[in-house]
Amino acid sequence: MTTETKKFEQIREDLIRPLHKNTFGNQVWIRVLIIMILLAAFAYGHQLMTGLGLTAMRDYSSWGLYIASFVFWVAVSLIGSLISAVLKLLDQKWSTPLTRISELIALAAIAMAGATIVIDMGRPDRVLNIVLNGRLSSPIVWDFFVVNTYLVISLILLYLPLIPDIAILRDRMTDAPKWQRKLYEVLALNWQGTKEQWALLKKSMKIMIILILPVAFSIHTVTSWLFAVNSRAGWHSTIFGPYFVAGAFVAGSAAVLIAMYVFRTRQKLQDYITDDHFNKMGKLLFLTAMVYLYFNINEYLVPGYAWSRLEGAHLHELFFGQEAPSFWMTQIFGLVLPIILLLFRPMRKPLPVFVIAIFVLIGAWAKRVLIVIPTQFHPQFPIQNVPESFHHYVPTYTELTITLGTFAIAILIITLLVRVFPVVPIWEVAEEHENHEATATKNIK
Repeated sequence: MTTETKKFEQIREDLIRPLHKNTFGNQVWIRVLIIMILLAAFAYGHQLMTGLGLTAMRDYSSWGLYIASFVFWVAVSLIGSLISAVLKLLDQKWSTPLTRISELIALAAIAMAGATIVIDMGRPDRVLNIVLNGRLSSPIVWDFFVVNTYLVISLILLYLPLIPDIAILRDRMTDAPKWQRKLYEVLALNWQGTKEQWALLKKSMKIMIILILPVAFSIHTVTSWLFAVNSRAGWHSTIFGPYFVAGAFVAGSAAVLIAMYVFRTRQKLQDYITDDHFNKMGKLLFLTAMVYLYFNINEYLVPGYAWSRLEGAHLHELFFGQEAPSFWMTQIFGLVLPIILLLFRPMRKPLPVFVIAIFVLIGAWAKRVLIVIPTQFHPQFPIQNVPESFHHYVPTYTELTITLGTFAIAILIITLLVRVFPVVPIWEVAEEHENHEATATKNIK
């Protein structure tokens, strides 16, 4: 038995071991998520029967928490293309153990983006009209198709690298429940590891990596166009496309850092998700946050310099009005302070960068709320002769419950998938390790 084989066996056993354990804490966690989902399902059923009048959305605030969450989910989903495509194409080998984490997050996020759009519809039974009777001049039609296309590509990009790992699980997880063994057998697609199969797999992965990039960038660009093509003050901006993409990379990087810490701690993967991975992901978060800060300055500096009537009213509300506390807390604690802290290496160690990432992710969600909601109260015509409630937007219990339910579903999707499949790619990590050892040996000689 060769040294490389021993190393592969050790990697294989280390990464399969967590699948054998179903701890009491994990069972409680899943039950809590299910309870949250059931409460959300009940709230949505009530909303479906009663109508969107249960929400705080009215004539002026026709977009609320649901659309803000939709934009957030689309943003987080972009991380799959950043880690699995961009970094791979740039030959950043260190990201290999993180690819599956990013792909799981991307899949769960884009699934919730699609679900949130349906939740926001008063008549979800008419969703097929987008396909049957949609007009190409409507950005909503573009968004519908790119979201579903990205969902399919994300699923394929997650599944293709899993095939060899599933074959390993098919042969090694003989003590798994019958349904799980059958699942492995079906999903392995009779994988035997022949040269032809490897060549086909790697070629398919390259095609998908290249294909996902334009789709990923287009999905968030098209989402930004839902706002930018509107002449409303606060939305009508030429930078919204790259601005949304930059913000998406920030939100996605923060989500990956949080997941890295949780999986590393829960599954004891310190040898595979190392301190160096946290350091490099912290640098990546710093870089994307700096780009995002640049676009934030542009977003407010240009209209602030002109200070036209409607733009001025909108900016005054954000800087000094009722939205000021949320705005400044989001900018400071969700962007500026994390950038400063990430300059220092000790802040890029696992626990500190985990805490920073939580603040960044919360700030990313709050930022989408600030983009969507305040600008609706500065229309071209003044708000008059309407009830006082039309002048404000405060999410109702129904909206909050359903929104929390989408977060619970996304987390449950990831939780269940990592109970069945290894969270770190076995064959890719083993291959990378062997290549590293071979290079090191060659250099010594």
